[in-house]
Amino acid sequence: MHPNPVFRADDEALLAQLLDTVGFGTVFAQAADGPRVAHTPLAIGPDGGIRFHLARRNMLAKELDGAQALIVIDGPQGYISPRWYANRDTVPTWNYVSLELEGRVSVLDEAALEEMLMGMIARHEGKLAGEGWQATETSERVWAAQLNSIMGFEMAVTASRSTVKLSQKSSPEERQWIAAGLVSAGNPALAGWMREAGA
Repeated sequence: MHPNPVFRADDEALLAQLLDTVGFGTVFAQAADGPRVAHTPLAIGPDGGIRFHLARRNMLAKELDGAQALIVIDGPQGYISPRWYANRDTVPTWNYVSLELEGRVSVLDEAALEEMLMGMIARHEGKLAGEGWQATETSERVWAAQLNSIMGFEMAVTASRSTVKLSQKSSPEERQWIAAGLVSAGNPALAGWMREAGA
């Protein structure tokens, strides 16, 4: 994470916001044959752990039970041009939002896996316009086959590190120019985060 403390955030609030807006992350762990990474939807478990699932055939799946792992959730990011500053005698930079979560991973039983999946379906279907899809539309045969092909996990978070780099070192006026520049460059998501942070 970025070493400058001005780019830190309330990690719990940031986690909730990123899970709501992104809902997806990257799991890193050391495997027997080297470091491995997996990409997966994420959810908060009933005790505050981070839950996710992987295909049983994923190389990382068989390595995770009891392992120490790192999950990274990335929010919006983008190039910041010197043209958006009052004084162009500077260099480009990159704004981004990211959260690292570290902890020990355990395997979920089938009931907890299904509970996680149902919660994810309800949350993400609820964000879409129109009539939502229901898990009951899937036959028992198809559901059982899919469920058998994945494994559920939960990471008990022991450390978190955030970076919310949104041009905080610039003046409020410059931050407004940067946010407007991001919108014109096709990056309204990052501009939105800047405006929420006071740009």
